[in-house]
Amino acid sequence: MKRTILISISIFIFLICIVFVITSCSKSGEESMGNKQKDKAVLPENKKTIYLAGGCFWGVEGYFRRINGVVNTETGYANGKTKDTDYEHLKSTDHAETVKVEYDRSKISLEEILLHYFRIIDPTSDNKQGNDIGRQYRTGIYYEKDEDAKVVEKVMDYESKKHGKLAVETQKLKNFVLAEEYHQDYLDKNPNGYCHINLNQAKQPLIEEDLKFIKKKPIEDLDELSRSVMFDSATERPFSSPLNDEYRKGIYVDKLTGEPLFASKDKFDSGCGWPSFSKPILNDKLKEKIDKSHGMVRNEVRSKNSDIHLGHVFTDGPKDKGGLRYCINGASLEFIPYEDMDAKGYGEYKVFCE
Repeated sequence: MKRTILISISIFIFLICIVFVITSCSKSGEESMGNKQKDKAVLPENKKTIYLAGGCFWGVEGYFRRINGVVNTETGYANGKTKDTDYEHLKSTDHAETVKVEYDRSKISLEEILLHYFRIIDPTSDNKQGNDIGRQYRTGIYYEKDEDAKVVEKVMDYESKKHGKLAVETQKLKNFVLAEEYHQDYLDKNPNGYCHINLNQAKQPLIEEDLKFIKKKPIEDLDELSRSVMFDSATERPFSSPLNDEYRKGIYVDKLTGEPLFASKDKFDSGCGWPSFSKPILNDKLKEKIDKSHGMVRNEVRSKNSDIHLGHVFTDGPKDKGGLRYCINGASLEFIPYEDMDAKGYGEYKVFCE
């Protein structure tokens, strides 16, 4: 009898060990895949692609792999003279080292992707980034769709006002060739490898002006409804907020801190009675939590830095805008008209309104 019990216990322990090993290996495998694993969760209609040349593609890929909303990256060579090339023949084929960036448009906009791109390059340097010199290290933005060309042109105009004449070429993608396997995810495989980019920037505020939004205004300066909504997670009556019918160009900011949260370009009339947006102005502005109040299960939306209650996010938004509907209480927001943005310190955000 004892022997039978001991055998049963041994078998049980053995099975537990097998499950543990399998689980550990599975988790390790997922982690090693990096942002390529996230690709599975993206709706096909929300996946978009842009191609970015910014010097050595090891660093450019390493940076964008760290950006929330980017679901996949691949290094390659783009916009050269021939359909085929490899690393050893770039000088003769005139391809640029380029990173293919696939992103979820419901999580991050092309404008935000491009602002990240300009953060990590010297946009006035011709054929040189970091220590690398030559045509293969030129800067360039390559797009596949004409609708993306309009966004690229807008951001280029915005950046030229800051930097002057830009050396960044903007063209329709042609002759893209996937780079050799050893170039893929290079800095993941070689953590101490060469990189001309500060990868830690990926987790810093994209717009430096954001650093000022850490001082909250006195709570007593808020009206009673705003305090109830923001701190007690109450809900204003539908169609009661003036912001529900506000469609001027501008931005919507956190009423407590003044931090930009939404842009007029992403606002739409959902008919629900509350201000509705397809996405936040930047993907690091909000946080979500499960809300099981009132016998429902919903995704509550809160301002990430101030932690005030904003509203909820639903998946019944316009499909051509990513399919999400951020249903937000107007009592938690303040509207800044476009023409007042410079005077009030929001000039850096104009690019998201145009």
